[in-house]
Amino acid sequence: MVGFTGFASRRRADPALPPGQYLEKGFPVLSAGPDPNIKVWELQLATEHGQRSWSWGDFMALPQSDIETDIHCVTSWSKLGTHWRGVSVDTLFEGLVTEHRYAMARSYGGYTTNLPLDDLLGGKAWVVHTFEGAPLASEHGGPARLFVPHLYFWKSAKWLQGIQTMATDRPGFWENYGYHNHGDPWKEERYA
Repeated sequence: MVGFTGFASRRRADPALPPGQYLEKGFPVLSAGPDPNIKVWELQLATEHGQRSWSWGDFMALPQSDIETDIHCVTSWSKLGTHWRGVSVDTLFEGLVTEHRYAMARSYGGYTTNLPLDDLLGGKAWVVHTFEGAPLASEHGGPARLFVPHLYFWKSAKWLQGIQTMATDRPGFWENYGYHNHGDPWKEERYA
């Protein structure tokens, strides 16, 4: 039988790969950005009712989580069984009240990406600082990046500076350039 053997064959070979993804052994770097200094680094979180911030020392003193999960880039590569360490976004939101349903993640360097709060809370997202047992390298978003592994990796903003809740949704950087507003790799939500 003659037919296509591309993505479908790869998926049959490993059902952990979402549609259209291939298994990557390396860790591609697709963007360049700043190298925030942890001596002056600050993470900010704001809702309509208040805000808080953490220095690097304050952030590292928060309860830490170890995460083993797969990651998926919109450019079609996936890595399976990766290991990360960081702080749950749930921990950052503890005690903060919001009626907002959306958030904008903002990075040092000006990058932004929008997410529903439902994709950040409930054990679904972290701010990570360690990858495979080593401090997160700057080219991968170190010293800390947002980590939302159930969505394409452009939603896991590198060099995270802050998260601001929003009453209504509005697009971030790539979403303004035609990327899908949500980014679920299992639904191939790549482009709008």
